[in-house]
Amino acid sequence: MSRKESSTIIQDPRTLLLGVFAPGNKCVDVQAYFDEFVSLVETRGFEYDFTLFTKIRSVDKGFLLTKGKLDDMVKLCQDNQIERIICSERLSPLQHRELEDITGTVVIDRAELILEIFKKSATTAEGQIQIEKAELELFKTRISGRGEDFAQQAGFLGGKGPGETFKEKIKRILSDRIRKATQRLDHLQKVRDTQRKQRLASNVPLVCIVGYTNAGKSSLLNILTRSEVLVEDKLFATLDTTTREWFLTPDFKVLVSDTVGFISELPHRLIEAFKSTLDEVKYANVLIHVVDASNPGWRDQIRVVQETLTDLGVDTTKPMIYAFNKIDKLTSEQQDALILAAAEFTPAVFIHTRDRSGVESLVKRLMELYPQPVQEQE
Repeated sequence: MSRKESSTIIQDPRTLLLGVFAPGNKCVDVQAYFDEFVSLVETRGFEYDFTLFTKIRSVDKGFLLTKGKLDDMVKLCQDNQIERIICSERLSPLQHRELEDITGTVVIDRAELILEIFKKSATTAEGQIQIEKAELELFKTRISGRGEDFAQQAGFLGGKGPGETFKEKIKRILSDRIRKATQRLDHLQKVRDTQRKQRLASNVPLVCIVGYTNAGKSSLLNILTRSEVLVEDKLFATLDTTTREWFLTPDFKVLVSDTVGFISELPHRLIEAFKSTLDEVKYANVLIHVVDASNPGWRDQIRVVQETLTDLGVDTTKPMIYAFNKIDKLTSEQQDALILAAAEFTPAVFIHTRDRSGVESLVKRLMELYPQPVQEQE
C-alpha cells in the first residue's frame, strides 16, 4: 500500500485502488494482473491516493471480500477519508450496493472502468451508440440492485392505486432509451451488411487483425497499408474498426481491418455491444493475431483473445497467423527462447513494427494462403 502524490490543483476524490485477485481468475501472474489494472485506471485518467492489493480464497456474495479483509478495507477508508473506490473485479449489483453503503464511497468496478475508457475512445457514431447502450444497460442493473432508496411511490391525489415507484419509472425510461439505441444500431447494421455483401461479391479477401489491447495492432495496420491510424502506448487507444486496402503485389490486394483490442475479464455487455462491429472477424478469410512478445504474460493474452473470439462466435479453425510483435524489447537470448516457446503457435512470424522487421515474412505467409491470386477485371 502506498500513497501517490498529486500535483494538480483541483483534486479528484480521495481514491483507493482495490485490486482483488479472486478464485476463478485465469491469469497466471498475479502481479501482472494488478499492473494491468493500474494501467486501466491511468488510461482513464483517474488520480488515486492509495492502493490495496489482495488475494482472496473465496468470494462473499454480498461484499466480494471476506469479513477480515473487508474490515481492513473499511478501516483504511475511514482513517483516510476515502471518497471513491475503484475495484479490479466485476461486481454484482448487490456487491456494488453493499460496498458503497458500508464504506460511504462511490464504487467503480471493472465493467464501469473499461466502459469509461471505451467512452473516451469511441469516435464514430456507431461506436458512441454502442457505448451508450452498454452504459444504459449497466445503470439499469445497478438501479435494480437498489432497495428502499428507490422505493418511493409517485402516486397522486385521486389516482387509482399508489402509482409507480421511482425505480420503476427510471427503469422504464432506461428501457426506452435502450430500445432506441438498439434501433439505431440495427439500422447501421443493415448498412454494414449491405457493404459486406458488396465486398464478398468482389471476391477481395478480408484480413482481420486481432489481439490483446496495446499489442501493436494499429501500428501493424499503418505499416501494411501506409495509413495513419491513431497509435498510442496505452490500453484501448483505438476502439472503432478501421478497414484499409493492402496490395500484397501490384496486381493483388486484400482488405485489412483493425479491431478493438481484447482484455482479460472484458465485460460481457461490451462484447455484446460490439458484436455488430466485430462481425467483420467472422467473415475474415485470415486472422492476424498480434502478440506482445515483450509481455511476460503473452500466453495468457493469447488465451484471452482466443476465448473472446469463441464468445463472438468466430470459427477459430480459420487460417490464423501469429505475429509476435515488439521483439526489439527482447535480448538475443530472450528472442531465441521466444522462438522455441512459440513453436506451438503456427504459423508464426516475429516482427518489430517500428522498423518493419519481419513484415516480409508476414507477406510471405499470406501469399502462401493465396498462391494464385485472382486478377482484377479491367
